Amino acid sequence: MNSPDSSTGRSIDRLIGIMKRLRDPELGCPWDLAQTFRTIAPYTIEEAYEVADAIEREDMEDLRGELGDLLFQVVFYAQMSREAGRYGFEDIVETISDKMEARHPHVIGDAAIPTEAEQTLAWEDRKATERSAAQGRNGPVSALDGVARALPALTRAEKLQKRAARVGFDWPDIEPVYEKVQEEIAEVRSATEKPDIEEEIGDLLFAAVNLARHHGVDPELALRRGNDKFEKRFRILEQLVEDKGKTPVDYSIDELEGFWMEAKAAVG
Repeated sequence: MNSPDSSTGRSIDRLIGIMKRLRDPELGCPWDLAQTFRTIAPYTIEEAYEVADAIEREDMEDLRGELGDLLFQVVFYAQMSREAGRYGFEDIVETISDKMEARHPHVIGDAAIPTEAEQTLAWEDRKATERSAAQGRNGPVSALDGVARALPALTRAEKLQKRAARVGFDWPDIEPVYEKVQEEIAEVRSATEKPDIEEEIGDLLFAAVNLARHHGVDPELALRRGNDKFEKRFRILEQLVEDKGKTPVDYSIDELEGFWMEAKAAVG
């Protein structure tokens, strides 16, 4: 019987071998050969969202497939990097292994970090040290370094706020946050030109993320669930309208509001 380690190694080798064949200059797949780091990046983001969606739906069988798709993205990047004479899959694995060992001295080492809260602080401190070392080679250091611009806007807003809070730039309690939201709503109302309205709505959304953060709520997850709730209710509204032999455009907004209330009562 094969040990788990040897079985895993063969599985990874098989996947890497498939990727090499797909990128073979003479016999490979034309589509795979045409790809670059930039063209693959959007697929990586899409695959990560599909992983999150499978988890949200609690579909563990689908999750297995989505995790495989995400892993394939890493193998794809590794192959392109190897072709460019940089690094390969094994180097990526070594890098993350070194990083995880360094960030877990309480597990792989003698450090004593007993609580989850202390572990979180130690983790962030270690990441900050790593960022400082990297930025020391490239320019001035900021508490906001390393927050990827490609993140979803709500998630990035939350991360920026958390980073600022770690150096003391944060409201001490939630009341000023509510006041800030109301202030931003008023500024949206008073804006007249489209560029100004866009900017003020951006400020309002940023303030809303701050409110979610102070309540301990993930804003991205909250909005995703809000989207799901709207979709369920609207689909019921459509069915209610269809049962009467009509479409939503046949009704006024006030009439549709009545159907909406029925839909809310049906699904909560």
